Amino acid sequence: MEKHRFSLLILEPGEVYFEDFSSTLNDNNNDKESNTRHGRLKLCSKSLVFEPKEWKFPLVKLYFKDCSSLSIVKSKHSNKIINAIKITMKQYAEMLEENILAPYKFTYDVRDFLITFDFALAEECLSQMEQLKRASTLHAPEHNSMIATILHSRYMRMVFDPVMMDDFTEEILCELQAEKISPLVRHQGKLAITPTTIYFQPFSNVESSSILKVKLCHLRRIYRRRFLLRQVGLEVYCSEESPISHIYLSFRSEDDREKIYCFLEGSANVKLEKLHVDEMTLQWQNGVVSNYDYLMYLNCQADRSEYDLTQYPVFPWVISDYTSETLDLDNVNTFRDLSKPMGALNPERLERLKERYHEMSEPKFLYGSHYSAPGLVLFYLVRKYPRYMLCLQNGRFDHPDRMFNSVKDVYNNCLRNMSDFKELLPEFYDTSGKGDFLVNKYEIDFGERFDGTKVNDVALPLWASSPEDFVLKLRQALESDYVSKHLHLWIDLIFGYKQRGKEAVKADNVFHHVCYEGAVDLELVYDMNDRHALEVQIMEFGQIPKQLFTKPHVRKVGNVVEKVKDNSEQKSYTIECIDVISLHKKEVTCVIRQGSKIISVGKDGTLKVYDSTHKKQIRSVILCETPLSSCVMIDDNIVAAGSWGNEIYLYDVEYGKKLESFRAHDDAVTCLLWLKKESLLISGGSDGVVRVWGDVRRAGPALKGLQAELDHDGNVTMLDYRRSGREVDIITGSSDGEVSLWRLSSRERLSSWRAHRACVCACAALSGARLLTASADGELRVTDLGFAHTVYSRRVSDAVLACTWAGDALWAGDASGKLSQWDLRAVTVRSSIQAHQVCIIVIFFDAIDYALSFKLYGIHGFEVAE
Repeated sequence: MEKHRFSLLILEPGEVYFEDFSSTLNDNNNDKESNTRHGRLKLCSKSLVFEPKEWKFPLVKLYFKDCSSLSIVKSKHSNKIINAIKITMKQYAEMLEENILAPYKFTYDVRDFLITFDFALAEECLSQMEQLKRASTLHAPEHNSMIATILHSRYMRMVFDPVMMDDFTEEILCELQAEKISPLVRHQGKLAITPTTIYFQPFSNVESSSILKVKLCHLRRIYRRRFLLRQVGLEVYCSEESPISHIYLSFRSEDDREKIYCFLEGSANVKLEKLHVDEMTLQWQNGVVSNYDYLMYLNCQADRSEYDLTQYPVFPWVISDYTSETLDLDNVNTFRDLSKPMGALNPERLERLKERYHEMSEPKFLYGSHYSAPGLVLFYLVRKYPRYMLCLQNGRFDHPDRMFNSVKDVYNNCLRNMSDFKELLPEFYDTSGKGDFLVNKYEIDFGERFDGTKVNDVALPLWASSPEDFVLKLRQALESDYVSKHLHLWIDLIFGYKQRGKEAVKADNVFHHVCYEGAVDLELVYDMNDRHALEVQIMEFGQIPKQLFTKPHVRKVGNVVEKVKDNSEQKSYTIECIDVISLHKKEVTCVIRQGSKIISVGKDGTLKVYDSTHKKQIRSVILCETPLSSCVMIDDNIVAAGSWGNEIYLYDVEYGKKLESFRAHDDAVTCLLWLKKESLLISGGSDGVVRVWGDVRRAGPALKGLQAELDHDGNVTMLDYRRSGREVDIITGSSDGEVSLWRLSSRERLSSWRAHRACVCACAALSGARLLTASADGELRVTDLGFAHTVYSRRVSDAVLACTWAGDALWAGDASGKLSQWDLRAVTVRSSIQAHQVCIIVIFFDAIDYALSFKLYGIHGFEVAE
């Protein structure tokens, strides 16, 4: 198959390629064979590009704005018209001579070009060229408007051709105009969707395939995207089985985009992988996901894509030492301060920037350039993608002294220059690429620097022996303990609560207002000149990522895991029912285990003791006429039980004797908690109060042992605790969905937050200062207690009414009777069984690996599962 040198990257960004013609070019208006070139003429919105068949000749680009005249050529010997057009140019450009990639050669000389058409009629081609030449004399907004009108007219004449489909009898469910997006290039075409396939038919023949096909069953992830400041983009990722791994589309309107998105999401043939930000955050926090993968995920969620240079993924500088011979990752001085933006790392420069900031009128900004923009992306990647740079800079590379020549020099410039605050790209940490962007692999002549040295490969720090070694060590630094402990601070700046508003001002993180999402609504800017100026400014300046977090991001607490290990290294429990015990006449409300004894209380007001060794009931006592809500062991033999009758009862299991009862609350006692080390009994009630009791095992007035009262607005529904050093914190949940954290020693409420909209019905204190809570409306939520900030949230089909943390797994029982084992490191369900026919309201897990769950109906008591 014949290869072509022409591509849309030869055109200016945003320029449209319409069609091409088989033709001959003669640039001297004579008949000498040496000046005659056979090839194809490309008709584009701003230029004509002639691509010779022979590679020894360069491509010739003729800009309409530099064209003096266009005319039909007449024969020298008569007035007979020949099928040719003469184009008089004031200047023109040549490129890819001998197919060598180099800056375009611009010739500033008046010259005539004679184009003879093989099949097309010169008169028809001249009419189109004259129309485009007139458009080139207009200001950019009017020019764009006129080209859009021409393009729309051509679009209307284009009809999707079903012949190229896998089965042309397939029903087309949806057909729309769309553009396939790649860096700096937009391929216009028609999008058609059938019950099984997405088809994209390009408007022009520049694509390698006349039709692009993506099977719906291969779709894995779909993202809405903001493209060129408008919510019209759609990015689709496919499975490994698909011959096309990715496609990025843009539509005429947000309504068109939403129509396609909803159709794909609702299609029975589409099986999407859905991972919520909260789930990914929890996996990252536990060390299941690496720092690199988490940053790539956040970039994706924040509308950053490698296919859109205006919103390219952004990564931080993490190393500040580019002079030492060895890289010491155990030395904190090796690392950059991740709590500050690049512009605030140098105090002297920041002070000068602040002086300018205070003198400005609103809207103010600290930094006049961005940390990520198309020009900055290609500054780093010019050796890997030289064609992109030539496209962006109209056929030229940057001045040799301003190029990416040395890692150390670039970092120092980012610290000192008053207009340089750029961060890094994923390529700096991507070990699979082996640092290929640092090598001049195409052997391009980028020119010479002021000292006469030729621009070639990037100069690396002394501690890096090669580009591959450089990237590998940067990746090790990114995954190091220091960065893992501080990366959340950088996330706050780029994706989080310090991105905008007052917190951004406090953090010295303020950029020009037009780069923030939503700061400018272009749909409301009706003046074409103003609108075009804003578009250009935003495209060139850069765009702030979409804000993902409005509260401080959680800190990583798990060890860094480069490769996720399988769950075989973790405990896995086999669930099997070994006994069914029917003791109570009404629902069981709580159960505990003491050695071989199983103690339970129920709504029948009775306390039962069952010997699991001899498999028989050994104690049964009616403690009160009202239901019992909860029970705890306060020593080897004494049980404390709370009742709906406002009282707490103490019962000696060994001697079968009720020791004492006392009025603990003004309403029902709903939950109990025993702190063995402190010998404290904590009770919660429907009166909205939590009380702390001491000396409860002694005879006499129990109220003398009351040590604290903690007031709540709603009924207290659950109790738990955590140890923080020498301190003990009490965790409470209430019927209004509020969760509170209390310091026991000071009786102070450390924090309180509305975790749920419905009643909090279960909780489990997890490792790493995290708390899982479940509500009656089916919501599960994991909260970082350090920030009172949600790190994971999920709604399940059946509300979780009971849960317990077993050190490496979470046991959860729900309203449908399912007993599930969750791995909260990977945020997955390891196993799930239908343990009961009705809801599980309590789970007990003890040190000998027994899980107990309880039924909630009739005379049935509970089942024991191993």
